[in-house]
Amino acid sequence: MALDLFAGIPVTDYKAALPWYERFFGREPSFLPNDIEAVWEVAEHRYVYIVQDPERAGHALVFSYVDDLDDRVGAITARGIEPTDRETYENDVAKVIYRDPDGNEVSLGGGPG
Repeated sequence: MALDLFAGIPVTDYKAALPWYERFFGREPSFLPNDIEAVWEVAEHRYVYIVQDPERAGHALVFSYVDDLDDRVGAITARGIEPTDRETYENDVAKVIYRDPDGNEVSLGGGPG
């Protein structure tokens, strides 16, 4: 069974949000379906997209579990975006939380090792 996953993040102003997400992902979008959406492929057949939708903006929660958490956090920091919080759970799994200008939560997590 084929499966593609799209996780959407509503933003107030697409043109204002686009540069933040380009810095967060470290690249331009994978494709632009229209004038108010940008899509990044974050893994094979798995996508995160922003869409201009002011009424919903600021309420998204997107979490990705990665095997190179410290490297990714370091790269995002080098591009000028700092985490707003970091949590560590009993099993040494960490969650690093970022908030875009609208307040949407975009988080990365990873385990020990």
